[in-house]
Amino acid sequence: MRGRVVAAAACAVLGLGLIGGAATGTWLVGDDSGARSGSYAAAAAIWHSVPVDELFPATVDGQGAGPGGADRTWTRIAVAPDAGCENAFDPLLAQVLEPAGCDRLLRATYTDATQSYVTTVGLLFTKADVATMRALDARFDKEGLARRTDLMPRPYAVPGTLAARFGDAQRASWTVSVLTDAPVVVYSVSGWADHRTVDTPQPAAEATATGASSAVAQAGLGNEAKGLADRVERSLRKAAAAPTEQPS
Repeated sequence: MRGRVVAAAACAVLGLGLIGGAATGTWLVGDDSGARSGSYAAAAAIWHSVPVDELFPATVDGQGAGPGGADRTWTRIAVAPDAGCENAFDPLLAQVLEPAGCDRLLRATYTDATQSYVTTVGLLFTKADVATMRALDARFDKEGLARRTDLMPRPYAVPGTLAARFGDAQRASWTVSVLTDAPVVVYSVSGWADHRTVDTPQPAAEATATGASSAVAQAGLGNEAKGLADRVERSLRKAAAAPTEQPS
């Protein structure tokens, strides 16, 4: 990905669309198939006049997101320019996602309040219809693709920041969520801010499970990945819903 957006550009406007995720409840309401089709199309088309702070907030409140329900706060390090997907994913993950197509890829990297960890959150806007997204979601679920270490998403490293050397070897925990009510894949990947390499990365679902005792789990890196992805998804849903609100 060419170029970079530094913190000084935090209030710039990106030519993007916003959609929300199933984790916080669908915004496709009712059973009418026509309404669902229209809502899905609208979600895919909302690409304009959205401030970057609404997409990737400068500060994200992670109340209860840490291990044992501890609070977390994340600060944005940088936002990547919106772009295509070329070289953005490991080849095998790119192959898995290929049926959905790539319309835009949006990414931002954050650090926690102690600057111990770095986490990249990504939003892949696809070209897929509802049936294709459902099929992709079903495949991820059936084959356990979100847990495979050979399908980890790549981080967004930013020169001159804590994430300067946040590369493939530094990936510690991750999450990938295929939405079915909007054409988007939400993902995140976390690592240590001191750039240490990780021999045994662990998916966030396992690292946050009760009794998890790996180094990744004990450090809370699963919570970093899951908590930040969940909250960015909530922000997306809120921003996406705003234009459709009716006056009371």
